[in-house]
Amino acid sequence: MRMRRLLRTVRVWITSAPGTYLWLAALFVTTVALHGMSPHFEEHFLRQRSTNIHELSTDPVRVLVSSAFWLDGGTWLPYAALFTVFHAPAEHWLGTLRWLAVAALAHVGATLISEGVLSWAIHDGRAPQSAVNTLDIGVSYALAGVIGVLTYRVPRPWHLPYLAVVLIVFGTPLFTSRTFTDVGHFAGVLIGLACYPLTRGRGRGRGRQGQGRERGRGRQGR
Repeated sequence: MRMRRLLRTVRVWITSAPGTYLWLAALFVTTVALHGMSPHFEEHFLRQRSTNIHELSTDPVRVLVSSAFWLDGGTWLPYAALFTVFHAPAEHWLGTLRWLAVAALAHVGATLISEGVLSWAIHDGRAPQSAVNTLDIGVSYALAGVIGVLTYRVPRPWHLPYLAVVLIVFGTPLFTSRTFTDVGHFAGVLIGLACYPLTRGRGRGRGRQGQGRERGRGRQGR
């Protein structure tokens, strides 16, 4: 009986966040595909789907979309956990279209900001010219944006400690490692915070029953 309830809870959790788990399933497929490639071919394959300066200047739409479906390093399980902890609750709360808008805005915006900073560094002589072909793929900028927007979901007064932790975690690397991806992650958080208008009318932390009522009222109008 308990196992049946657990399975039902898991099923409801997954089916009520279809975007999150379809995306995660696609990442699983592409990760398996990467494991079947030789290291040399894998690097070449991923570089063609990278949102680096060269590819963005050649075919920006293609690489901005394709880069969100590949994971550098071939580790899928950590992302399964992160998607479940952050993306799924955000989709439950905002609905699929608003959640997707936040993720897309963070992915695209943070990519352009980070690559813009890298371009400036190359022009200023702070980075080598070869950095125009650097490997930059993955879903972490979108994840950072969703983590940021979830600030508006955390009940008061806990939203402030949550925000402080998020800013420390994503802001500290700006002063330590100082890579363009660190800039992208922090930009993703800020873009998520700037998505407050998309959270209007969705409320803060509530009970499960209240969430269901809210989804039933507003999900189709997005």
